[in-house]
Amino acid sequence: MAQAKINAKMNDAGKGGKFSRTISMADRSLRLLESLDQIEMRVEALREAATAMEQEKDCLLEMIQSIQNSQEIRNICDGEREELNLTANRLMSRTLTVQVSVDTIRNPQQEDALREATAIIDEVVARVLEHVEGARSRLQALHAACVTDAPHAPLDQTFQNVVISCALEDQKKIKRRLETLIRNMGNAERTIRIMDHQKVDEPNNASANGK
Repeated sequence: MAQAKINAKMNDAGKGGKFSRTISMADRSLRLLESLDQIEMRVEALREAATAMEQEKDCLLEMIQSIQNSQEIRNICDGEREELNLTANRLMSRTLTVQVSVDTIRNPQQEDALREATAIIDEVVARVLEHVEGARSRLQALHAACVTDAPHAPLDQTFQNVVISCALEDQKKIKRRLETLIRNMGNAERTIRIMDHQKVDEPNNASANGK
């Protein structure tokens, strides 16, 4: 009888020890999960900050180019215009030294859609100087396909289907690229070359996207 009580106590102790270890492991797992959740928030904040830097770079380049092509700079003397252009070129060169890149993870279908969307825009850009008004209308139709609240204007249904198949981040970049191109349609070839640097980067291979 005494032995039975001892065995019962040992069994209870064993169960208690196992139960305590289970709670301890659960607590440890919960703490690690909370840490990963906090890290995830910081990762997303980092990506958002880098994206904001990308957009700021584009904005600065556009502002510099706008000054160089403004009517005001044409109305000053040659000496002052040359000095201003030298300053603007210096600022543009320094801005272009800033390299910010936020890679987008894509599946094969999204990669194909991005390549197709990029090729469509590139084709229009290549013909800008040949037919400015035609290119402007084409870009506006492509842009209308990227927004949900587009005004009553023609939109490219085929392009819309392609963009919808792209990753969400690529959709935003494609829309911004079109907006920049439309704003700068009245500028010279040099403006188009510089301002169109924000083309959505395509991956070299699928493995690069999976990292």
